[in-house]
Amino acid sequence: MDTGFLTGTRAENRAGDFMVWRDVGYSYRWLMAAIEDWHTRFDRLSLPAGAVVMVESDYSPSTAALLIALLQRNAIAAPLNRGGPASMPAEIAAVAPVACHVALDGDDHWTISPGTVPQPPVHPLIDRLRSSGHPGLLLLTSGSSGRPKAVLHDADALLARFRQPRAPMRMPAMLVFEHLGGLNTLFHTLATGGTLCVLPDHRPDTVCAAIARHRVEVLPTSPTFLQLMLLTGAHERHDLSPLRLITYGSEAMPQATLDRLSAALPGTRLKQTYGSIEVGAFASRSQARDSLWLALDVEHRVVDGVLQLRTSAAMLGYLNAPSPFTADGWFVTGDLVECDGAYLRILGRTSDLISVGGEKVFPQEVEAVVQELEWVRDVRVHGEPNALMGAVVCARVRVDAPADARWAAAEVKRHCRARLPRHQVPVKVFVGTTGLPTVRGKKLRYVRSTQEAGG
Repeated sequence: MDTGFLTGTRAENRAGDFMVWRDVGYSYRWLMAAIEDWHTRFDRLSLPAGAVVMVESDYSPSTAALLIALLQRNAIAAPLNRGGPASMPAEIAAVAPVACHVALDGDDHWTISPGTVPQPPVHPLIDRLRSSGHPGLLLLTSGSSGRPKAVLHDADALLARFRQPRAPMRMPAMLVFEHLGGLNTLFHTLATGGTLCVLPDHRPDTVCAAIARHRVEVLPTSPTFLQLMLLTGAHERHDLSPLRLITYGSEAMPQATLDRLSAALPGTRLKQTYGSIEVGAFASRSQARDSLWLALDVEHRVVDGVLQLRTSAAMLGYLNAPSPFTADGWFVTGDLVECDGAYLRILGRTSDLISVGGEKVFPQEVEAVVQELEWVRDVRVHGEPNALMGAVVCARVRVDAPADARWAAAEVKRHCRARLPRHQVPVKVFVGTTGLPTVRGKKLRYVRSTQEAGG
């Protein structure tokens, strides 16, 4: 693959850094030399085009060079986050013939080990990709609703949109390395000649301090982080004047959080993004900076309330699950939406929908109402089976400090009764101070913890 749009002639003329890692800048010239070093290592291994290479790492200078070298060799890169679930390498090895496993530690030191033996049969989609002569990306879904799905992309098609020159930007690495959103941030930064700032952690004060110190212009993140930033007041303790744009996605944004963010950062543009691991990310525009309605710059249609997309950047398919494409090539997203002309509003996932006595309940709508209460730090809403109604609505509420759980639960129910139809009001409310889990920035709906109390 020709990666000139990432590291070619334009990059050679750039004097700036492509990455700031541990507060040290690494230049584009350093990147190109590091890419050649990886080619030398792979030449010694006689690594062929089409080989599947598992990459276990995190954002680092050498990791960026490694990924580009694999693209140039028309290999298939399978990135995994260092320190992630121990089962993930086995998930990759079960669906693809891994030629070698490259691991980079926290100091950017690398090791290369042989692939797994015995190897699985070559999937027809891998054969198809190899026949095209294009590189690939093999990604795993989060597995929050079951076994992770193995997603195979033609990297040439997926990255085509980055070939159009854009102004360079400085942005932090906020999204998980193995997540398509994280890779999107990395490749977008390289394609624009920008700088990716790698942070030691993603605490609000760490991120806000980095924005001030490194003059970060774009913050790609999740509603969960933005809510935490507002609750901790980190944005008030640091100079965020360099920040021109905040993009948010991966989960539903509560309207109350968006309103507070809009008021807190009036000079910063706010933009909702949409995408998925199966189809990538694409251009969108919000109806207004404080609006949850957005227009998608991709061919789309709505069938029975569910969004469907058709794009040349879509994955080739799953290696371990049935195809989610219709016979005429539309990807069924599983996202329920409502329409207003050219604009859409995401209501929630079909898999999260709660049916209460035949009435539909979207967890995100209930969560948005609960989060109107100022003392609520986070909330998860899900359904529990009920013999009479089919299911009932339950809410898990996180508060900042220990509170009277019965009072808090009653207050949540009272507020919801005043704002929601009866079937949407939580029947059970559990209150606690421990964090509610997420997977790759998305809310995880889970069974009751013994540390929770309520009524």
